[in-house]
This record gives sequence, C-alpha cells and structure tokens, in this order.
Amino acid sequence: MMNGGFKWLLPGMRVKRWVALILLGLLLVLMAILLWDPWSLVTVENAMHDWILRHSLDKRWIALFAGVVGVGASIIGVQKMIHSIVEAVSPNEVEHLAERVYRKRSLERGPHIVVIGGGTGLSTLLRGLKAYSSNITAIVTVADDGGSSGRIREELGILPPGDIRNTLVALADTEPLMERLFQYRFSWGEGLVGHSFGNLFIAAMTDITGNFETAIKASSRVLAVGGVVLPSTLSKVRLKATYTDGSEVIGESQIPLAGKKIERISLIPAEVKPLPEALSAIEKADLIVLGPGSLYTSVIPNLLVQDICDALVASRALKVYVCNVMTQPGETDGMSASDHIKALFQHAQNKTIFSYTLLNNQRLTPGQARKYTSHHAYPIKNDLEEIRKLQVIPICAPLLDRSELVRHDSELLARALMKLLADVHAQAKS
Repeated sequence: MMNGGFKWLLPGMRVKRWVALILLGLLLVLMAILLWDPWSLVTVENAMHDWILRHSLDKRWIALFAGVVGVGASIIGVQKMIHSIVEAVSPNEVEHLAERVYRKRSLERGPHIVVIGGGTGLSTLLRGLKAYSSNITAIVTVADDGGSSGRIREELGILPPGDIRNTLVALADTEPLMERLFQYRFSWGEGLVGHSFGNLFIAAMTDITGNFETAIKASSRVLAVGGVVLPSTLSKVRLKATYTDGSEVIGESQIPLAGKKIERISLIPAEVKPLPEALSAIEKADLIVLGPGSLYTSVIPNLLVQDICDALVASRALKVYVCNVMTQPGETDGMSASDHIKALFQHAQNKTIFSYTLLNNQRLTPGQARKYTSHHAYPIKNDLEEIRKLQVIPICAPLLDRSELVRHDSELLARALMKLLADVHAQAKS
C-alpha cells in the first residue's frame, strides 16, 4: 500500500507540476541569496563570480531578478496547488476561497458566546450572532411536546428535535437548498403530513448513531454548523404549569391554552442533569444571552436544570436578557418587561442571573398594531424604573425586523449585543 504522502505524486492528481514550480522558485531564491551575500558558500560564489565576469554582469542585479522570479514562482505554485486540491474536493468553494478562509479564521477569534432558550426567538438571534463569532454554544430546551416534535417524541421515544433543528439551521453555513430541505414540512403522504424533514433526519440519525447527543453532532457536520448545539438535558422532561388559581396543566403545548395567569413552571422529573459541555461553555463564556423566546415555555425551562442555573450565577461573563417585543396570549398577557425579569429571577431561586436587559424601543406601524391587537398580543411595556429597582440595567434600541410580522431583526439584535459587550469591556479597562 502506497504511503498517503506519495499518493500526491500519482498521475492525474494535478499537483506534481505545481510542486515542481514551488521547488524551482525555492532554488531561484537560494541562488539569489548566494549571489547577494559575499559570505555565501565559497565554491558556489567563485563559480558564479567567474561566470558573471565573463558576461560583464552585476551579480546583485542577477540576485534581485532571481529572487523576485523565485518568490513569484513559489507563490503561484502554492496558489495553484491549493486551487487544484480544493477544486477536486469542493468545487463550489474555489472562487471565493481566500475570502471564506479569512472569514472562518476571523470568526474563530470571536468572543465565546452562550445563548440559552428555544423556539424561533433563539434562531433569530443566532442568525445574527454567527456573523461575529464561530465560538457559539446554543443551549436549547427539550420540553416540546406538540406538532411534529411531539409525535416523534411519543412514537419513537426520543427527545423532541424541533427546537434543535431550528437552531442547527440558524447556525448552518451551507447551501440554501440544504437549509430548505431541513425546514421542509410534508403536506402529503400517509403518516408524513405535518412532519418536518429535519425532524425525521435527526430521528433517523439518533437511531443510526445510538443516541440523541451524537445525532446532533453528526447533523452539525452535515449542515456545516459554525458553533455547538446542546440540549439543556438528555432527560425526557415535561413541563408543568401551576396557575395563580391553584390549577395545573402538564405539557408545553397545553400551557398557553388554559388562558390563565401562570404562577410557576416546573419540570417533570424535577431533578435532571445538563451536559458537561454546557456547563463548560458557560464557564468559558464572554457573553451569555437569555432569550428572546416564549418566557415560560422556551427560556425558563432551561433555568429549571439546577446546574445550569448555578453555572449562570457563578459565571463572570456579560449576562444579558433579550426581552420579547410582544406579549404572548395565554402565557404573558399583561406582563411588562420588569414582570418578565421577575419571573426569570423567581425561577432561578431569586438569584441574579443577568445584569442587563436589551429592550426594543421601536414603535409598531398602525397596521402591525391592528393585526396583533386582533390576536390579543400587545407591545411589552418598557418600565425602566421598575427594571432598575431589580438591579438590572436596561438598554433600549430599535430592534424590529421590517416585515409585517413583529419580531426582532437578526442583524440589529446581534449588533446591539456586540456593541454592549465592547462597551462593557472598554469600561472595565478604563
């Protein structure tokens, strides 16, 4: 069996010619050094000197010419060799290879960011943050029991893949067609209607690899995910809501349907463990972001994993809560921004798990206001003085997407968070 290194010299590899050009360039550079330096090897110097005298040439002009040609040949040889290899492995990467390599290396030097939540809010945030760093860890709730995820959970006995799938796609650096495929939802086929292809893919990968955690890592490679996606726990948990009237409901999808004010959310079972990688990411983080997302069914469930909550308290990172823009019918009706923060602190055993909150101060258009009012959803009140009484610093900024839907803009949200991180670091240094 031929050694892997020698295989590059086999016919058809389209590498040998460029290796030869690189070697020629290096030889020319060596010759230039020998001509330029009077203390070079005597025998070679004398031989060249005699030749130069016979032809009436200045040896330093020859050295300069040889050096320039040699360096140029070496650079061209390296470029062409890399181009040939990349073209064979991934043809679509060739045209913008330098740009992609530079971007990838720049992102690798970005801050260590941990984002905690679930649902579409988490995906929105990640789409913006991935432009600033590839050192991102998303810790995602796994309490979903509705829709395609709920069916897979009940029928196959695995953790619900929906929020994990959305997070993977949000962090992906892959072809748009692959993203569309993972988000494709079947509208036909017996037993397939309503299922997401991505959910089925993760379910199949779980069966192939033997566990859910490995399936996520394998799916990350398929989607070229720039970061790490982790479930908040590998335990099969359900959410229980206790309302202010003392009644209870079990099941994430059922909680908003009661139309009652929520007093407390809890996990069944209560004692569950997070992945060690999640705790390590929180410990190393420069920035930790909670939300945006459904307060009681996407953000708070992660805090009910006790070790995650304790790690947040102990972390010295900049910790920020991104408050939602609108109230959520059946879940946060009538709640202000400070009410959201109080609920988070309450479920964190009244510990301060963040010091800043990012709030939208951009007004809705009349059309948006009418549309959402008809669905009993209203802009969340930014009661800044009440927030400050909780020892939390409010940061207000225009954060809305310019679509008909009222939601955060990925770029504006990420830019505001990175600016806050830079400002806090600058203050710490001054």
